[in-house]
Amino acid sequence: PEKVKEGIRKKGVEVDLDEILRLDEKRRKLQKRIDEIRAQKNKASREIVRLKEAEREKLLKELKELDKEGDILEKEFKEIEKKFWDLMAKVPNLPFDEVPVGKDERDNVVLKEVGEIPKFDFEPKDHLEIGEALDIIDVKRAAKTSGTRFGFLKGKAVLLEFALVNFALETLMKEGFVPVIPPVLIKEKPFWGMGYLDRGAEEVYFIEKDNLYLIGTAEQILGPMHMDEIFKEDELPKRYVGFSSCFRREAGSYGKDTRGIFRVHQFDKVEMFSFCKPEDSKKEHLFFLEMEERLMKALKIPYRVINICTGDLGDPAAAKFDIEAWLPGQGRYRETHSTSNCTDYQARRLNIRYRAKDGKLHFVHTINGTAFAIGRTIIAILENYQQKDGSVKVPEILQKYLPFKEIR
Repeated sequence: PEKVKEGIRKKGVEVDLDEILRLDEKRRKLQKRIDEIRAQKNKASREIVRLKEAEREKLLKELKELDKEGDILEKEFKEIEKKFWDLMAKVPNLPFDEVPVGKDERDNVVLKEVGEIPKFDFEPKDHLEIGEALDIIDVKRAAKTSGTRFGFLKGKAVLLEFALVNFALETLMKEGFVPVIPPVLIKEKPFWGMGYLDRGAEEVYFIEKDNLYLIGTAEQILGPMHMDEIFKEDELPKRYVGFSSCFRREAGSYGKDTRGIFRVHQFDKVEMFSFCKPEDSKKEHLFFLEMEERLMKALKIPYRVINICTGDLGDPAAAKFDIEAWLPGQGRYRETHSTSNCTDYQARRLNIRYRAKDGKLHFVHTINGTAFAIGRTIIAILENYQQKDGSVKVPEILQKYLPFKEIR
């Protein structure tokens, strides 16, 4: 318990672990007594046919009492069980020992900076100014149709999006990722299983009529694809790359990044997901980071890698890295990618296991990571590849997917 308490404290989460332990002890005792009553009733049911009338009457009376006690205990057990699991759901995944301890994003650690920050012989513009001048981003009309934090991508920006998608899929399929276009609506149980509802429900769009949620990233539905399933050991790692629209309420972001399409309610994303063996998860997590870096290096966009501290991890993750791209229009690095090792936290809640070669069942570990958050990657391309005449060069790696080499 002390190690668990320490892990919870590091994440800055308030959970009454002593109450959980107390409830657990109580539910175990109740379960034991309920099982005893069932055994007594079964034994009595077998004996009753052999008894004389007087003894039978006595036993029937005893059975009635047992039924009464059983009903009371069952009711109590259900209440305790609900309280127990409600509290258990609030226990986050525990951070690895090597994760930097800290309260929030200010305590995150920069691991490295990659690429040269571009020097312009003119005042660099931000993505909105560039996008509006080239008529490829339209937030004014989006505000008219949908409200704030929406944007239309138009013309060559749309083709640029699909070039990024094709490039990501081509790269990742070579590494054994299976491409998936998932539903964007998800039921409550699998969504809860991924660990995003206990804290953070205010960020999610909920369709009350149908009791369905809109996903905030493909990872949230790629995990539950294999809910209540058992993999064979040699099927692991099982890697998917999902392409989907993503939806976020951005409830906690009032006044933050209101300009342009950096922080919007709807955007498209290419997302990596893997089910792997517990002993392989740290290696798989680093492999995901390597994939993200490979994609960014290919675009020749300067970036830095961040090791996320305990207080900024979120419930499901035991460790997490972010990649931040350099945005000349803002003169700073901004987050474009993240990758998390969620160990067996999601697998336990979703009951996803694998059968080892010795026949034993174990929970898998789950890893997720961004290949491209399309909107933010387009922002990074527009700002880093802008030219003095207002045009934008297309990164060389994407040119084979496009009928143009520049946007003007």
